Amino acid sequence: MSAKRIRSKQIEKRRLKININLKNIIVNNPYLNAFRIFFKIGLFTIGGGYAMIPLIENEIVHKRKWIEKKDFIDLLAVSQSMPGVFAVNIAIFIGYKLHKFKGTLATTIGTILPSFLIILAIALFFQQFKDYEIVEKIFRGIRPAVVALIASPTFNLAKSANINRYTIWIPALCTLLIWLLGVSPIAIIALAGVGGFLWGKLKSKIKTGKT
Repeated sequence: MSAKRIRSKQIEKRRLKININLKNIIVNNPYLNAFRIFFKIGLFTIGGGYAMIPLIENEIVHKRKWIEKKDFIDLLAVSQSMPGVFAVNIAIFIGYKLHKFKGTLATTIGTILPSFLIILAIALFFQQFKDYEIVEKIFRGIRPAVVALIASPTFNLAKSANINRYTIWIPALCTLLIWLLGVSPIAIIALAGVGGFLWGKLKSKIKTGKT
């Protein structure tokens, strides 16, 4: 075997070792690992924060089991009811729940950075490729997939929130109020919170009366 081939193999082994070491450093560091996961989520989230829900659920709830499904649904509800960007809100809540303040920084930066870099690149070169037919076709194909990404977590959340034939009227009524009458989602969330509180009080009184 020639000296050149031996040297080439040695270089390849060193590269492999460096890659393994870097991977171990990232995986073993909770903050870098959280940043990596949310960077990946942010990189493939097309269509806004709601399209991020199935990706976050798959990574955080199912794959790594960092939080329970019930806690995840509660985090979604709180993130939705707070002002600001939904995707950033949910990243902040999950980051803090996992690793407090440093975790919040890791997940938030990981979520924002991909879209910042992509939009910056598009802004720099937009005038050059906006009229390309292939670009238009790509976005035309992406749009239906975005609808599916948003619809999928809706059904999963309904199942996890115990929506059944007796309670289906609640989300249906809220949807109609927002869609047809233009009622503010903030008002819907506030009314739903008050209604849930009053219903809980009423149920506890009924139970107390029975006992």
